[in-house]
Amino acid sequence: MPTRMRFTTWRPLAAAAVATLMAAFLTPMAAHATPQESKPVYSYENAVREAVWVDTRLDGDSDGKSDRVAVDIVRPREPAQQGRKVPVIMDASPYYSCCGRGNESQLKTYDANGDVVQMPLFYDNYFVPRGYAFVGVDLAGTNRSDGCVDVGGRSDIQSAKAVVDWLNGRAKAYTSRTGTTTAKATWTNGKTGMIGKSWDGTIANGVAATGVEGLKTIVPISAISTWYDYYFSKGAPLYDSGPDWLSDYVDSPDARAKCAAVQQELVDGAPRTGDWTPLWSGRDYVKAASKVKASVFLIHGMQDLNVRMQHVGPWWDALAKNGVERKIWLSQTGHVDPFDFRRATWVDTLHRWFDHELLGYDNGVDREPMADIERHPDQWVTSQAWPPRGTGTTTLRPAEGTQEGVGTLGLRKGTGTETFTDNPQLSETDWAAQIDTATPDKAGFATGALTRDVRLAGSSKVTVTATPTTSTAHLSAVLVDLGPDTIRDYGASGEGITTLTDRTCWGVSTTGDSACFKETRAKTADVDYTVVSRGWADLGNHASDQGAALTPGKAYTITLDLGATDHVVPAGHRLALIVAGTDKDLIDPPSSKPTLALDLSRTSARVPLLGGATAFARATAGSKSATPEATTLDGVEAPRTVQRVPEGGR
Repeated sequence: MPTRMRFTTWRPLAAAAVATLMAAFLTPMAAHATPQESKPVYSYENAVREAVWVDTRLDGDSDGKSDRVAVDIVRPREPAQQGRKVPVIMDASPYYSCCGRGNESQLKTYDANGDVVQMPLFYDNYFVPRGYAFVGVDLAGTNRSDGCVDVGGRSDIQSAKAVVDWLNGRAKAYTSRTGTTTAKATWTNGKTGMIGKSWDGTIANGVAATGVEGLKTIVPISAISTWYDYYFSKGAPLYDSGPDWLSDYVDSPDARAKCAAVQQELVDGAPRTGDWTPLWSGRDYVKAASKVKASVFLIHGMQDLNVRMQHVGPWWDALAKNGVERKIWLSQTGHVDPFDFRRATWVDTLHRWFDHELLGYDNGVDREPMADIERHPDQWVTSQAWPPRGTGTTTLRPAEGTQEGVGTLGLRKGTGTETFTDNPQLSETDWAAQIDTATPDKAGFATGALTRDVRLAGSSKVTVTATPTTSTAHLSAVLVDLGPDTIRDYGASGEGITTLTDRTCWGVSTTGDSACFKETRAKTADVDYTVVSRGWADLGNHASDQGAALTPGKAYTITLDLGATDHVVPAGHRLALIVAGTDKDLIDPPSSKPTLALDLSRTSARVPLLGGATAFARATAGSKSATPEATTLDGVEAPRTVQRVPEGGR
């Protein structure tokens, strides 16, 4: 049965069948001519290219004037001439002048009149001839906009929300940055879809969480759902800087000269202690999911170590709780746009999604499976719902093995302790490579070889009870599939893709704006293990979201939230849990190097398994319990120091 969508009305099967038969007899023939797909019937070369500045009703730069954000528009000329209005696809970004968009880091370019010539990416080239307007918004404080970048806060979100309001006749815009001549969006019906990768997609999440009228759908790609989780994981710092650094990275020269006060607010509101503050509350879109009216088509790389998978599970679950129409793609890549890992299918699916959501075409995209998951490089499977029906949380428990530090993982509660000492020079790849060898830096636990496939789908939690020897301690928990496979090489510079020199074209080109982009292919690696999911925490946050010093020798319990995933551990492979300290280059180390004693009786992993505990029991029944040979396993390259920017490139 198709997954229930927001706009779908369900009736008893017999009644629906009668209604269908009656409609076939009574509906005029013209009704059967309803369009199924928008066609490229409008001129892209002669499209209207214009700029307006929308009043945000904020004064972020404190110059005594309301900030205006620059809005570059490309729209088909013919519909307005024919008295028809068009919907809007919008990408609000801080990257249009400082850093570039897409795999080729494209910037906006302008003609002598200040109208956009090159709009980055393919959206305008492809969709404008099909009867859509494309709108590229410079966030406040960037490129040609007034104001200040506040990294996901009121200014960022209002930059884009004000444009949606203007498109629906609720806000003012002007034909210049400082002039008084107003501009009205008489050419649009106000129906808007927001799209964007990374920071851009984050803005789409944030605007949707305001519940603004007129925003019909969002397509967030590798996007943040709560900014605290971009910088910290339960108090453990993920980067050695905060949002003030990021704001300065994208600020325009004008903003840098005016926005010192905003910069200081970002410093003061985001202490490196990892404590939750009001600044983070104002940048938590998950808590506002009940306001979302737009549908959501979410895309994310399951090996994204920039905007990590912790941003997917809570947001997705909150949207589901509030009945939001949803669709999801999960790839094996890192921080990569679907245009660069599944291009043809992506363009087709996005086209049909916007046709359905913004033009109202009944093209069946709403009746297709909710989820597409990349199971192997370029090999995709679908799931009618996500997580799939029948998925149940299963509690797995570590236990001592035949040698210290090399334990087992099963359904029965273990006893005893395992100890490890934090070594900030080692990462999850070092731990997994030595899973069958006792090392001082980790505690590892694995099942025997599975007799059946086991599918993990959703978010896991690992509860740890540990006794530290120092007053500070960071923890990492990692789930690993132990067995040979060929996967996308997310640890390499392309994060799972290789960029080629050949180009393919997606839409119509002009002299100043090519619709042709470099092709890519999957970059793969043959591995002996695959990290499935990971999570981190500062043990000092065991009692609340405010960190505290630890008492050496005292036991503390904390739950680590692991990133969502969808992964099948095949028969013959083993599933492992690793608990360790600092995950090099993925979290920063504490001020000390503690040794931690892990209480196995009070440590467990709650894992979402298709078929639940029954499926796990069947898959481990009869599995070999002999201690595997202590060999070094090969994986992808160790995670590098990840760029601390939710970059729109790649």
